[in-house]
Amino acid sequence: MRPGTLQLAALPPLSLYVHLPWCLRKCPYCDFNSHERPSGLDEDSAQQYLAALRADLESALPLVWGRPVVSVFIGGGTPSLFTPAQMAQCLSELRARLPLEAGCEITLEANPGTFERDRFRGYRDAGVTRLSIGVQSFSDVQLNRLGRVHDANQALNAVEEAKACFERFNVDWMYALPQQSLQELASELDTLLQLSPPHLSLYHLTLEPNTRFFSNPPAVPDADLASEMLDLISERTSQAGWQRYEVSAYAADVSQRSVHNLNYWEFGDYLGIGAGAHSKLSFPHRVLRQVRWREPRQYQQQALTGSAISNDHEVARADLPFEFAMNALRLREGVPLSLFTDRTGLPLSALQRGREQGLAKGLLMDDPARLQASPKGFDFLSDLQQLFL
Repeated sequence: MRPGTLQLAALPPLSLYVHLPWCLRKCPYCDFNSHERPSGLDEDSAQQYLAALRADLESALPLVWGRPVVSVFIGGGTPSLFTPAQMAQCLSELRARLPLEAGCEITLEANPGTFERDRFRGYRDAGVTRLSIGVQSFSDVQLNRLGRVHDANQALNAVEEAKACFERFNVDWMYALPQQSLQELASELDTLLQLSPPHLSLYHLTLEPNTRFFSNPPAVPDADLASEMLDLISERTSQAGWQRYEVSAYAADVSQRSVHNLNYWEFGDYLGIGAGAHSKLSFPHRVLRQVRWREPRQYQQQALTGSAISNDHEVARADLPFEFAMNALRLREGVPLSLFTDRTGLPLSALQRGREQGLAKGLLMDDPARLQASPKGFDFLSDLQQLFL
């Protein structure tokens, strides 16, 4: 609350991210903070981690006191290693400490490899309102190449069960997979469209540093073929009525858009608790970023002593235009320019140089009231975002 270089008229919406770091097996492409538990998660281990989350949240409360939470996202790892009863306990403890808005979106990531009939219904009864299923592929061959613990039949069953239990759910799906042809992708698209999930998160497989695929890269489609794949996906999903409202997100209608992710892209605030979780928190005169201890055992030890944060820093005034644009330009419809001042406390002149260059290169829409990528800018988003550095 002390004086600073910014002047925010009001604080942005606040979301909560909860990280549950364990999974049955580390996928060779995954660079997330996830850690193998091949035998699953026993009750004692789950309770120890839930106690650390509780202590972490209680230590963070003074930073967000009284602010309502618009969305909760429970990610991993594989959060569905936690039972519905454990998830109900977790959500009950969150509600006891934070004011969740009426109708607050509560998303849980789930892996078809941990799927059991009625488990999804148990999560719904625990208070989860939206499920995000890590399908990645409907091909047994590709799932094996990706090192997934589930098969295609489990993926299909998980999506069908989600449809029976939830009005709002998401399917994570990947393309440009090892040795994937355009015909193979088209066949998978047929399956996806037949299932017709209300929301799709689509990811191009990338070979990230510190992954097994990076050190031992598979043969993946080249840039031209990957571009053809994305064109086919965009064409087919549009014909099926899905709206591509963000670079990697497609929704059947506006009501199915992810509230949690929209808050990220609109430069809202989020408190992250759990091993390796990140936070972005605004105050009247500054914007702060935090990171929790990454390794689960160390995180648990530190959280119980009130020291869950491994490092934090104030976002420099000069970095805010890029950080804002990097998120907002991911949205197909862009954002009102007034949102920049609301979220950063800076005048619109701080965006002027980037906007002028973007307009000159044809990467921005010529709209004096909005910050929005042109169709060309949407295709070359990294080039557009870098103009605001």
